[in-house]
Amino acid sequence: MMVYLTRVEHFNAAHKLYNEHWTEEQNKEVFGKCANTNWHGHNYELHVTVKGVPSVDTGFIFNAKELGVLIKEIIIEQVDHRNLNMDVAFMKGKFTSAENLIVGIWNELQPHVEARGAQLHKMKLNETPNIYVEYYG
Repeated sequence: MMVYLTRVEHFNAAHKLYNEHWTEEQNKEVFGKCANTNWHGHNYELHVTVKGVPSVDTGFIFNAKELGVLIKEIIIEQVDHRNLNMDVAFMKGKFTSAENLIVGIWNELQPHVEARGAQLHKMKLNETPNIYVEYYG
């Protein structure tokens, strides 16, 4: 019996989408306001879903409180109120799109979840109320 547990956390971060090999006009055409010279920010909502078999001792696949602490320590502390382009080590040298950000978050969190006997199943990252990405690893 496979069971899925989702924990939701929030963070705020700034970034800029900009290709240094393109002209200013190309960047504005492709990235629009996201290429703003002085950055822009989002109120992100991160959904982390783990899967596993419930423990006979607790009924849990993963303690939800422990998952929240893990997400906060491993991810939120690195990204909250930061500049994703300049301050976040796992995003260095990458476009800070929601797509790349969710992959980076997955890669950071996965070994910690697996070390506690569960598996990451899915992540969902809401960048705006109208835009989100999902990743299944």
